[in-house]
Amino acid sequence: MPRWLRLSVDSRRVARIFCPVQFDHVALHVADIAAAIAWWQAAVPGATVLYCDETWGLIEAAGVKLAFVMADAHPVHVAFKLPAAELEPLARAHDAVIAEHRDGTRSFYLDAPGGQAVEFIAYPED
Repeated sequence: MPRWLRLSVDSRRVARIFCPVQFDHVALHVADIAAAIAWWQAAVPGATVLYCDETWGLIEAAGVKLAFVMADAHPVHVAFKLPAAELEPLARAHDAVIAEHRDGTRSFYLDAPGGQAVEFIAYPED
């Protein structure tokens, strides 16, 4: 007598398979964006400015991106990049709201233990 295998899937316990996240940047609070960028450029050989205005700046040094932000605009945080198609499912899984940024990126923050913040970010070209 043949036995039939019945497969039951509990979607709450099945991990989604998606592209791995990549480290993107660390953001630090500073009082003066331009002064912070000038200091880091002078202190770290080869530091390159990727973006700078009055409210935030971004440099790359030794293969790492550092963002400089105003305390009233962004939290100090670590950011991870993921494919654009994965941003919304991950945000839904964490009941998080996605923000659209002026540079075309989209992201959301999670509160991590110890009062830390983690940003998950997707770039428009992905």
